[in-house]
Amino acid sequence: MELTRRERVLRALTYQPVDRLPTQLNYTVSMGQRLADHFGVDVAELPARLDNHLLRLDMTYEQRISADGKARYDWWGAGHDTEEEGYYIREAPLAENGDLDAYDWPDPHDPGLLVDAERIRAEVSEDAFLVPNLGWALFERAWSLRGFEKTLLELALDPGYVGELLDRIVDIRLVLIERYIELGVDGGYFGDDYGAQVSLLFSPATWRELIKPRLARLFAPFVEAGLPVLMHSDGDIKPIVPDLVEIGLTALNPCQPEVIDHDWLHAQFDGKLAFYGGVSTQTVLPHGTPDEVREAAATSRSSLAPHGTGWLQAPSHRMMTDIPMANVEALLDAFAESG
Repeated sequence: MELTRRERVLRALTYQPVDRLPTQLNYTVSMGQRLADHFGVDVAELPARLDNHLLRLDMTYEQRISADGKARYDWWGAGHDTEEEGYYIREAPLAENGDLDAYDWPDPHDPGLLVDAERIRAEVSEDAFLVPNLGWALFERAWSLRGFEKTLLELALDPGYVGELLDRIVDIRLVLIERYIELGVDGGYFGDDYGAQVSLLFSPATWRELIKPRLARLFAPFVEAGLPVLMHSDGDIKPIVPDLVEIGLTALNPCQPEVIDHDWLHAQFDGKLAFYGGVSTQTVLPHGTPDEVREAAATSRSSLAPHGTGWLQAPSHRMMTDIPMANVEALLDAFAESG
């Protein structure tokens, strides 16, 4: 019997047999347009053309752009650089004045925030595994508001202030999470980068003191509802992966092969932690040949899903415009072979 996309993801995340491994290819806005042009479809039709199984639900709010057009403000008030294809914060609103009581915090009770999410939930039925997009979840949200360097310094010099900032973020997040769960999402999706290319951004002890208990509070509503928790965290985070499993993580993304060995991941967490991602957007996809892309996908599958389940097959991050279309086609072909 052929599974729905929703069923396929849920079964793969929980190490149950699947008819084929679920697939997910995310992309930047610019790459999305290139992909749509290449495949001859509308951008809105692209997820179906790529056989995407997971759909992240964003909040509905008025988009603001700075007067010079160089910053796009998110719901929290952080200004993202419009000239970057990736992520870069041009304006951190608490950088100059860190008074948390004076800041104009967004209202998570705003009735219009889930308008688009409600519409999508009604439309897709079983055709996708729905998760709230809780990117920039905690540490990243803190530094997007306060500034990256300031936040790293204050982790060491003023952890009390950072803790209070994180608590404000958690309180707002928890309201949103409860609203998403009431809406009927299939799991939780978080994004919060803790690693650099060769190590964590700070000590494991600092992470365990300031981040872990607050992240556990964010995971808890999903865990208590019996829903899986997926999390994206870039970089070499090996020392804290057991901690993430301990507080309820179901699936780890991006399984970045440059920094976390896939064989080690599977040996340590087989049956305890599912995997999402793994084919490098840093090396093989932008710089390899189509044959090398197919080989990387097959190697990831044999390492992360030797039982034919436990893996949401995907690139290690959003695809950007440096990836040739021939390599995208090769990746899709390789993923199709999982059936």
